[in-house]
Amino acid sequence: MSLKTVNAWKNLPADERGAAVALGNFDGVHRGHQQVIAQAAKAALADKTPLGVITFDPHPRRLFRPTEPAFKLMTHGQQARALGGLGVDLLYLLPFDFEMASFSDREFVEKVLVEGLGVKHVAAGFDISFGRGRSGSADLLKTYGDEYGFTVSIAEPVASRDGDKFSSTGVRDALRNGEPDQAARILGRPFAIEGVVRRGQQLGRQLGFPTANVEVEDYVVPKLGVYATRTRLPDGREVPGVANLGNNPTTGMVETRLETWLFDFDEDLYGQIIETDLIAFLRPELKFDSLELMIEQIHRDEQAARAIVAPGF
Repeated sequence: MSLKTVNAWKNLPADERGAAVALGNFDGVHRGHQQVIAQAAKAALADKTPLGVITFDPHPRRLFRPTEPAFKLMTHGQQARALGGLGVDLLYLLPFDFEMASFSDREFVEKVLVEGLGVKHVAAGFDISFGRGRSGSADLLKTYGDEYGFTVSIAEPVASRDGDKFSSTGVRDALRNGEPDQAARILGRPFAIEGVVRRGQQLGRQLGFPTANVEVEDYVVPKLGVYATRTRLPDGREVPGVANLGNNPTTGMVETRLETWLFDFDEDLYGQIIETDLIAFLRPELKFDSLELMIEQIHRDEQAARAIVAPGF
């Protein structure tokens, strides 16, 4: 069974109800999230029910703090692929609106989980909160499970060998500090920016290193600078490269975007969706006094990136 996305919780058909679910925001689907989903999967296997994940669109933070800087770690498409890879059958991408925000913790359980989704089991993290004012807790979820007839499992915190807890906040902090390797350790895979390739100034093509330009949009903005990268194309190919994440201060300021030079590649990608892994941070973004100095540095960046993502070339 392939993953199916469900964008509602009212009046669902029978085949979209009765799952063992993991409950949370799951932004990043990091290794801590994966432990919660694994508990739901264990219950789904035992009870012979579908495996589901409940998350929200928009993220609750967007509703309550709309002017806060972008913070997301993945698009819905990336999230669905990551969850599908974990064997999830149903992704409940529930609308987080003022109706849902008004529910008390009991109302959320009763109206959404029980009457709406008919859950058989709920897995959640130890720090789960739900309901108006974030009043619901892991212990309260267990109490409601006993009352309403679904089982509950609570995942303990998962940490790295040095004791750092795996969390979405930890991923964001690592990215903002220019530590994509640390972010990858928490995520279990590299952080990746996905988007449609847009036309830019096309200066790179004129200078001999054409770039695929993607807007950062709702993603958390990692440290601005140059990265060794690996890009997945729509046909599944992966191409190593080097990218500048920033505002292009040398050739004219632009909105923050990722400009990736794909090594040994010369195909038209305009209008196509690509996904680029940030593998290693090479240097901060710089403003050069001349195009010649910029070109010299780009070739140094190329050599550094090739040594990391395309050794031997």
